[in-house]
Amino acid sequence: MGFMMVLGNCYACGIIFSFNADWVPSIRIEGVREPLCRDCMNRVNRLRADNGVDAIYIHPDAYEPQEVT
Repeated sequence: MGFMMVLGNCYACGIIFSFNADWVPSIRIEGVREPLCRDCMNRVNRLRADNGVDAIYIHPDAYEPQEVT
């Protein structure tokens, strides 16, 4: 058993960050999932709250290592 983390750029801000590929929040651009970092997701959820819209759920493991079996 092992663990892995994916490194990638946040689609919104461009920062390089590590994430769990199965749970990271993402948006689809031309059919490809593009990851969003925790800071951008927090910013989006604050804007949604300000506009009376429910927050986008962020899985607790979204920015943690994932188990490889």
